[in-house]
Amino acid sequence: MTMGTDDLTALSPLLVTAAAAVLALLALSVRRSHGLVSAITLAGLAIAGAAIPIAAAVAPRQVTPLLILDGYALFYMGLLLATSAAVCMLAFGYLEQRQENREEFYVLLLVATLGAMVLAASSHFVSLFLGLEIMSVGIYVLIAYLREGTRSVEAGIKYLILAGASSAFLILGMALVYAETGTMQFAAMAERAAGAPGLVLAGLALMVTGVGFKLALVPFHMWTPDVYQGAPAPVTAFVATVSKGGMFAVLLRYFTGLPDAGYGPIVLVFALIAVASMLAGNLLALLENNVKRMLAYSSIAHLGYLLVALLASGSLATEAVTFYLVAYFVTTLAAFGVLTVLSDGQREAERLEDYRGLFWRRPWLATLFTAALLSLAGIPLTAGFVGKFCVAAAGVESGLWTLVICLVAGSAIGLFYYLRLVFVMFGAATTDGEQPPWPVAHRVSGGAALVLGVLMLSLLWLGVYPSPLLGLIAESVNGLR
Repeated sequence: MTMGTDDLTALSPLLVTAAAAVLALLALSVRRSHGLVSAITLAGLAIAGAAIPIAAAVAPRQVTPLLILDGYALFYMGLLLATSAAVCMLAFGYLEQRQENREEFYVLLLVATLGAMVLAASSHFVSLFLGLEIMSVGIYVLIAYLREGTRSVEAGIKYLILAGASSAFLILGMALVYAETGTMQFAAMAERAAGAPGLVLAGLALMVTGVGFKLALVPFHMWTPDVYQGAPAPVTAFVATVSKGGMFAVLLRYFTGLPDAGYGPIVLVFALIAVASMLAGNLLALLENNVKRMLAYSSIAHLGYLLVALLASGSLATEAVTFYLVAYFVTTLAAFGVLTVLSDGQREAERLEDYRGLFWRRPWLATLFTAALLSLAGIPLTAGFVGKFCVAAAGVESGLWTLVICLVAGSAIGLFYYLRLVFVMFGAATTDGEQPPWPVAHRVSGGAALVLGVLMLSLLWLGVYPSPLLGLIAESVNGLR
């Protein structure tokens, strides 16, 4: 199949991201320069983002049976690129304090971002699997990037083994669905799978297992706290946002196209997973004194909230999922951004005690972290509140009362451990008059300060005036309804 100019134009965000990865690799192979490679990465992500309006001029466009470049895909690509750029800027100061080889980090970041973008544009099982593996291979190495730390390597091995097993479930599920329908293209599959024969349901059940691992949903969540704790802080932010966002984008596209009739068992399975994730994630977080593990369990609960909107069939469902993902990205980046800049070259600021009296030492970081935690809790005037309101409204519109009640109950439980951390930050710096163990109070880099400032404004802007973003989302996801 020959590609025309319009096809290449539609693919331009993907092509630019791939070219940036190649250029960064060539640059570091000629001369190792942390500043140069990070600048190439940031410029590549910015140019790829600037190519999205150009690609939108020819959208929607089906480029081979594998990829569809429509408003939905381009919106998610923009979100993924912006998030990766934020991680890149946060990682620069973090890596400057360490003796590791820094430059390869950015090549892996670009490759993993490219994989997530392919997922957002996937309309075929082949592109879904290719995008997933491109993203996953980069993430495997990023998690284990700090070779001098045994925890990082251990976390990378755990993720590698479990991700390999989940990919096997995913491939087998795809094979069963293909055996019954004779196609791997999402649109054609939706037409041929009417009535949901047993083989299709079996295949979808196996696919749910693979997807559940990637999204860290209960009962496929056991890797999450260990990987979050062991991975470098910027990588944890990337795993919590970009990898899950890319996977949820393709999941929403695929399940939105399936017919309603005959898929009751799959809907029931997703509903049970949503309830278990919302309740178990929040209850397990209550027991944690490690901030990274606490946020890991919190992310499990938030993906459970997203499933509520995914299961809703009303007009608000796709908008609710997308807005909640944007709010979750902003909030999670803010939380892990603070954790990243507080970490020093010896260890990361992950213990609860590391944040005791933070407001009296670093007031603006404590204020941002507090805003992020309140947003995760769904307190009004934050992005998280509007996101949870949209999800709850979608659930109520579809009559999913049990799921909505579990959402409210889970949010109430989560409020306890979020506020516990807030009280620690605003409390006395010490309890016995002695200095607490504290990360080195190094100067926050200009790039990290810019990212954190933008995230703070975004948290409040989306909580006070979400209408422009909601309008953009409604326009972007219109084709999925």
